[in-house]
Amino acid sequence: MDFSAELKRHLARVEQGIERHVPRGDTRPARLHGAMRYSLEAGGKRLRPVLVLAAAELCGVTDDAALAAAVAVECVHTYSLIHDDLPCMDNDDLRRGRPTAHKAFDEATALLAGDALLTHAFALLATSYAAEPAVAHALIRELADAAGSRRLIGGQMEDLLAEKKADATSQDLEFIHLNKTAAMIEASLVMGGLAGRASPETIASLRRAGRHLGLAFQIIDDVLDATADSATLGKTAGKDARAGKVTSVKLHGIDASRRIAQEHTAAARTALAGAGGEPAFLHALIDAMAERSK
Repeated sequence: MDFSAELKRHLARVEQGIERHVPRGDTRPARLHGAMRYSLEAGGKRLRPVLVLAAAELCGVTDDAALAAAVAVECVHTYSLIHDDLPCMDNDDLRRGRPTAHKAFDEATALLAGDALLTHAFALLATSYAAEPAVAHALIRELADAAGSRRLIGGQMEDLLAEKKADATSQDLEFIHLNKTAAMIEASLVMGGLAGRASPETIASLRRAGRHLGLAFQIIDDVLDATADSATLGKTAGKDARAGKVTSVKLHGIDASRRIAQEHTAAARTALAGAGGEPAFLHALIDAMAERSK
């Protein structure tokens, strides 16, 4: 298995899916749709939609049955980044190597672009899987749970509340990591399995793998924020420490954080073994995420 070639294949499919399933930038109102496209087309790792497609292939689906689900996940992820960067949140100027949406457009347009991407994701799932109501329901339920007040948004709220919190605990940090980051990575693998009509046992294995991969991913993100530069990251480096955020580095230090991330990476690989299929690409992707420098 040529990992680089397989990754490029999946990435190309994601870009094709965005082109197919998201309104063009000149759709009226063009400023809104242009802002949506600006943020979506900035690139990034595309980890979440690639996980959707790879999990579906693991379950034997090689056509475009999971493509709309992959695009829906990327729409929700991009919305969360747009809102996360707003002045009322992290107030960041750089995302995916270029100005954030509110800098490239304005704050109101960025806010609405995020709102539109979020709602578009659920409309896309409802329409693309309308012929299979059970699949549509399962996908919508999974994404709504991962993106809701108890998970993605709840994790973001706890992250804000924990800023400057002197007595933050490891339990506080785990709640933030599990929900702000791991929820959507977990949902990506699960949604790929759902689109691939996987068994409940396979779904459970994918869920466990996603949970551990998500925790490893965020811990590595914390380390990179403390050790890399903005040019490498494509976003502002060192902002966690300046904001007083609760991070793995703050609570455990860099070396211990790296060790914990390695443990979660190994656990993700172990969990994936229970999903069946040929996991070579997913194993390689998990390893690449653990070794990334941005």
